[in-house]
Amino acid sequence: MRALVVYESMFGNTERVARTVADELSRSMEVDLREVSQAQAAIHDLADMVDLIVVGGPTHAFSLSRPSTREEALGRGATQGSAEVGVREWLEALPCGPHSESLATFDTRVTKVRHLPGSAAKKAERISRSHGYPRALSRESFYVADVNGPLLPGELDRAREWGRDLALRVADLAEGRRQSQAT
Repeated sequence: MRALVVYESMFGNTERVARTVADELSRSMEVDLREVSQAQAAIHDLADMVDLIVVGGPTHAFSLSRPSTREEALGRGATQGSAEVGVREWLEALPCGPHSESLATFDTRVTKVRHLPGSAAKKAERISRSHGYPRALSRESFYVADVNGPLLPGELDRAREWGRDLALRVADLAEGRRQSQAT
């Protein structure tokens, strides 16, 4: 089995979560971890390449980032990412399905807005489902203390658990596909 983990990170927090999830997935499958600007080439080869796509990004203005919010983050001192390319654009460029590869989404968000509506993961999930990607597991949010971080204590442990749950879910889905093909 193979997984593609794509992330957008402006301050490094989402990248840390993506790396942790990828590390956990790599215990049971081959994993390709890519920053979103480096994932553009993979868009059209996904069906032949992976069983699972994991997409993560920071929550900006209660949703996925946009060029204007990424520009604002860069103005606030972000040292990663670019204003031009983010998870929103990458997901919107995905081919429409149906698709056999499952997709899971996560985001990072400031703990102060923990209970407010909207999240990058929710929007990413909505876009991916509109393109025909089945959901691998419920979306997940990981919390940071402030806009530029750091991640709250225990969040990387939660990311490891979520990655472990994803790996188990994808293995179950693959087994189900094998059994249905055998009959």
